[in-house]
Amino acid sequence: MDLRQLRAFVTVATAGTVSRAALELRIAQPALSRQIGNLESELGVRLFDRIRRRLVLTSEGEQLLEDCRAILGGVNALSERARQIGRGDSGILRVGATPQMMEGVFARFLHHFAQRRPNVKVRLTEGFGNQLRQMLERGELHLCITLVQSLGPALHELQSVALPPIEFLAACHESLDLGAADSIDIRRLAPHPLLLHDTSIVQRQTFDGACRLAGFKPSVFFESRTPHTLLAFAAAGHGIAVIPSVLPTDRYRLRILRITHGGKPLREPFAMFWMGKRSLPPYAEVFCEALSGYMHEVCPITRPRSPRTSRPGR
Repeated sequence: MDLRQLRAFVTVATAGTVSRAALELRIAQPALSRQIGNLESELGVRLFDRIRRRLVLTSEGEQLLEDCRAILGGVNALSERARQIGRGDSGILRVGATPQMMEGVFARFLHHFAQRRPNVKVRLTEGFGNQLRQMLERGELHLCITLVQSLGPALHELQSVALPPIEFLAACHESLDLGAADSIDIRRLAPHPLLLHDTSIVQRQTFDGACRLAGFKPSVFFESRTPHTLLAFAAAGHGIAVIPSVLPTDRYRLRILRITHGGKPLREPFAMFWMGKRSLPPYAEVFCEALSGYMHEVCPITRPRSPRTSRPGR
C-alpha cells in the first residue's frame, strides 16, 4: 500500500468514474484501475461496485473512505509542517537564562517575538552560569543568555552575540543620604551595611573583586540568591542592595544609583551563547537578532533614580 493508491481511491470515490479521476490525477485510466485493484488486494475487501458506467462505493469502501481522507490530510499537514520548518517559520527553541533575565526581559519580549514568529514555541529554563553551560553542552538548550565570565574557560567552543552589559546598581531607602549624583563610587559603600547575592553568584564574585581593588572588605548585612529579598530589605532600610541593571525595581520605593570604580561604571559583559559545532534551528537567528535589538532598546531595565523620580512602566 502506498499514498498513490490511497489518493487514487479517494479521487475515484469523489469523481464517480475512473475517467474523471484519471484526468484529475493526470494518469492513464489503466494505471489508475491497477492502483485501485492493488489496494483492494492489499486490504482484502472490494471497494467499488460497477453500476452501468459509474463506480459506487461498497459498504466496506464507505467505511474506509474517511480513514483514507484522514491519512491524506495528515500527510498534507506533515508536508506543510516540514515546509514551515525549512523556512524557519515553525518549531521549538530552548533558551536558558538567569531569573533576573526572565523577569526583566523575557516577560515582555516573548510577546514581541511572537509577533514575528507566531509558530515558534520558546521554551525557557532558569539557571546560572556553569549550570546553563552544562545544559548547552548536553544539547538541552539551543541558546543561553548569561554573563561572559560565568561560563568559565574554553569559550572558543561557543559562539556568541554580545548584548548590552550588565551594570551594578546600588538600591537603598529613599531617606539614606548618598548625595545628589546618580552614581556612587564603590569606595563610598564601605561604611554601609550591604545586601548582596551569595558568593555562588558570579556577580557577587565580581563585586567582591572590585571591593578588593578599591581597598576595602564589604560589610555584609545579608546574603541571598533571591534579588527581590535584597530589594525588600533595602526598602525597609536595612542597608544598600547591590543588584544587576536587568532586574526591575519599579514595585519598590528605592533610591537607585549606578556604582562606579575609577570613574567608570562597574559592569559585566553579557551575551547569548550556543555550541559552535551544533547547528541551530533556522529561526534561532531571527530570535537572536530580535532579542539583541529589544535589549539595546530597553536596557538597562533599571536606571539611576532619585527619590522623586517617577517610575516609568516598561
